[in-house]
Parts: sequence; C-alpha cells; structure tokens
Amino acid sequence: MGGFFGVASKADCVEDLFYGTDYHSHLGTQRGGLAVRNAQGIARVIHDIRNAQFRSKFADDIVQMSGSIGVGVISDFEDQPLLIRGRRSLFAIVTVGAVRNTAALAEKMFRRRGVHFAEMSHGDINPTEIVAALINQEETFADGIRHAQEEIEGSCSLLLLTDEGIYAARDRRGRTPVILAQKEGSCAVTFETCALSNLDYEFVRDLGPGEVVLVTPEGFTTLKPPLPEMKMCSFLWVYYGYPASTYEGRNVECVRYACGRCLARRDSASVDVVCGIPDSGIGHALGYASEAGLPYRRPFVKYTPTWPRSFMPQNQKTRDLVARMKLIPVREIIDGQRLLFCEDSIVRGTQLKDTIQRLFRAGAREVHMRPACPPLMFGCPYLNFSRSRTELDLAARRAIQQIDGEGADLEKYTDPAGAPYQRMCRQIGGDLGLTSLHYQRLDDLLGAIGLPAGHACTFCWNGQA
Repeated sequence: MGGFFGVASKADCVEDLFYGTDYHSHLGTQRGGLAVRNAQGIARVIHDIRNAQFRSKFADDIVQMSGSIGVGVISDFEDQPLLIRGRRSLFAIVTVGAVRNTAALAEKMFRRRGVHFAEMSHGDINPTEIVAALINQEETFADGIRHAQEEIEGSCSLLLLTDEGIYAARDRRGRTPVILAQKEGSCAVTFETCALSNLDYEFVRDLGPGEVVLVTPEGFTTLKPPLPEMKMCSFLWVYYGYPASTYEGRNVECVRYACGRCLARRDSASVDVVCGIPDSGIGHALGYASEAGLPYRRPFVKYTPTWPRSFMPQNQKTRDLVARMKLIPVREIIDGQRLLFCEDSIVRGTQLKDTIQRLFRAGAREVHMRPACPPLMFGCPYLNFSRSRTELDLAARRAIQQIDGEGADLEKYTDPAGAPYQRMCRQIGGDLGLTSLHYQRLDDLLGAIGLPAGHACTFCWNGQA
C-alpha cells in the first residue's frame, strides 16, 4: 500500500508534517519521503525505511527543513516524493495506489519526441513519474490530474506540492481514502485519520471518488467534483487500515469488532478461550468473544522493540523468520486449552501454518481459525495489497487446484452454502493443521462495514469489480 500526509500552514509546517507522515508507517514497506516548499524552492528528503523506523531516519533532517507547505509519504516500493519541472512550474508529487499499465503508458509517451523516464532497479519505471508525465500533458494541474486518472489502469490517489498550495485527489473509484482536516491557521490532507487527533486537527470531510481540491492555509477549494461511482477497498477495514482511523464514517476498530460478532453468531464451536492473531486480528477477536460470552486471552505476545513488520522483507524466507521471531508464545495460556483464533485473512497461509504448529507444540488441545473475511480467490488488480507472483500462491487457489486441478470453475467455490466451498475450506484447514476453519460470509462482512450497496470493492473474494 502506502500512505501520505500534507500540510498547508500560515506558520512553519515541518513538525506537523513529520509526525503526520509518521502515523502512516504501518502502510509502507520501502521508502519514506518529505518535501517542503519555502522561499528558496522545494526541499526534499527520501530515506530507505526497510530496516529502520521513519522517525529515526528523518529526525536529523527535519531540524534543517523549514517551510509553510509540505507533503510526506510512506511508499510501497518506489522513491517519493518526486520533484518535477513541469510546463507550469516545479512541483513535488506523491502517490498511493497501483498503476498496472505503466509499460503501455510509457510506450505511448515515448512516441512523443523528447519524452524519457528514469529507470528503477529490475528495469521498472517509477509509476509516480508516469503519473507526473500524464499530468504535464494538460494546461492546468486539475485537468492534468483528471487526465492521469482516466489513463491509469489500477488506482491512484495523489498530492501535488505547488506554488499555489497542495493539490489533493482521490482515486477515481475511491478505492483509497483522502481526508481533509484543519485547525487554527493550518489545513491538512491525509490517508489515515489517526494522524489527526494528536496534532489537534479536526476532521472536515472525505474527498469523493476522483475529486480534486486545492489545499491552502485558508481552506479547501474543489476544482473537480466527485465522480458518481465508488468502489472502496474493503481490506482497509479488515486488515491494513489503522484501528484508530475512520473512513466514510466507519471506524476501523468498530468494523472489526462487528466482524467478530458476525463470526460468533454463525459459529457453534465449543472452545475455552478466544484469541486474536496480533495485531489486526485482535479487534475481530474481541468482537467474537463479546458476542459468544467467552474469555479473551493472549497466547502470543509481540516482541516489538527490535523486530520489524513481517511483510517488509521481500524475501519469503526472511519474512517468515521475522514473523516467527516477533511472536512469543505464552505456554501457560496455551497448554491444555481449546483455542479459537480470529485472523484478518488467510492469504498464502505460510506463516499461519507455522503459528498453528507452534500452538500444538505448546500443548494446545484444539486450534480453530475464524478469518474475518471470505477466502481470497483473486489477486487485487487495483492496489498493491499482495505481491504474490501467481494467484496459485493464495491458500484458497491452491486448495481448489488440489481438488479440481487446473481450469476449475472458481465461481462455484464462492458460494458459502455450496458443497464445493465447504470442501475447499476443509482442504485449507487440513493443509494448515487446524481443528476447524470457518470463514466470514461476504454479506456479513459488507454488513459490518456498512457502506451503501455496491460502494465496497469485493474483487479479491468473488472477482466482481
């Protein structure tokens, strides 16, 4: 994923920018960056944050930075912010999303004389640079942003730091959030609302799909109105959104609690305690425990002082090692118990299988798993949620291949009342070594999120955009 934060202030903005960006560190894996505009131009700093916290990397830089308007980003994999000398002026750009047609867009622009792009490692082109080039094709920033969004396959929300202020735009299907906030003398734009309260900002409103606004210290000006269709990513609430954040009026922790309650209402397992896979499974587990009238316990605790997030290393072996080392089992809670775990989702299942084996070695009598969303059937074409090389990496797709071979009819495996679905779940549960496995129903998940009908994207579960 990735996340961004921007500030337009009548005073120096660097402190707010630094801490506001830092509150997006749970979303990114590779790079952090800040850009600030002042009388001398735009000052920019980018650091590798794969093995160090954002705050520690930028602590020395912000002492030397100053300016009243700035943008910051936690990036999925590419360097950001980019500084672009456009047809109007110098600007800095940060993006969140996934541009799936970078090669085709680049080839189209190569046909125009004088166009070139810097090459990243492995021969890739920085997608943010592609977006900037598309924006530069139009006369105004607002027209350029709308043009870029129309050309992009995937998604793109963005901030532009310019002489006039910050141009903020939400993806044209609203797949990721962009939120406006303000306090006396300062206006902000953010991906996560959890970045606002400790900086004394008050929520103003969510941008609509495809909406473009200009953010200045005086306020917000809509330049392009919202588009009618919204397909917001449901995984914001299930997994990668921060518990203290709220999108479209739905708080992440409250939705997870509601998801857990839905799981419990449809369950009849006889267990001793309810547990959550840290961290994103905890809210779901608390909702389950409350609805079922069962105690909540922590059979695993995370060792956070030194171990980073498990998905950060790109090498699977290293990722699995980090996931294992940071979770410490509490044998006294595990031994002799029938444990029911809530988890946000099962993607590959590699780390989960090891976790389950460790529970049994620590003396668990039974281990039941209740994911808070349906089985993942399709790779996301819109966001960088998972970087699996093939959809067969997904636990559900592996199970279907074991049952039906290649070319199976996937649709029949999406009906929770059907025999193929039940067989798939038994296959996944057996592969993971679970006592039982029951997934959340899609209708229950959508009910817990509470968006109007058709406003949430469900592609990864049923292939419907």
